[in-house]
Amino acid sequence: MAPAKTRGKGKRVGGHLTETMTLPKAVRYLAPARVETPRLSAKGADNLLTLAKVNHDAIAPLLQQFLAEPSPILFVNDVSIYFQSGAPDLLFEAVERAETFVANGYYGRYFAFDYGTGVSKRERELMDLLASKMDKVINLSERE
Repeated sequence: MAPAKTRGKGKRVGGHLTETMTLPKAVRYLAPARVETPRLSAKGADNLLTLAKVNHDAIAPLLQQFLAEPSPILFVNDVSIYFQSGAPDLLFEAVERAETFVANGYYGRYFAFDYGTGVSKRERELMDLLASKMDKVINLSERE
């Protein structure tokens, strides 16, 4: 779910798993063709909300695909991007269907500016909700 590796506000952000490693052939890799960076690239509130919705709409069919044919292990790279818009239900359903769920996501404040849209607050609240459902959470503190 992560955007392609890029730089924003002086930091490296994003990155597909396939940019950093070769996946074993047995791994089913589902990824949208493109993921936007709403808080970094938006030109205003409406644009930010549009970009977040574009991401949600691109990711939802992949979650539906997983749910149609679940695997025992589900790894989600940048779960927080999905939480920026739309209903989070498909993600939570996928979490329940997998025997093992591993995810990473943004939980910092460095990229919190969202033109007053509430996207950052929503993302953080849903990350907290997801964390509350997990057996183990590793919080890697962000150095700002």
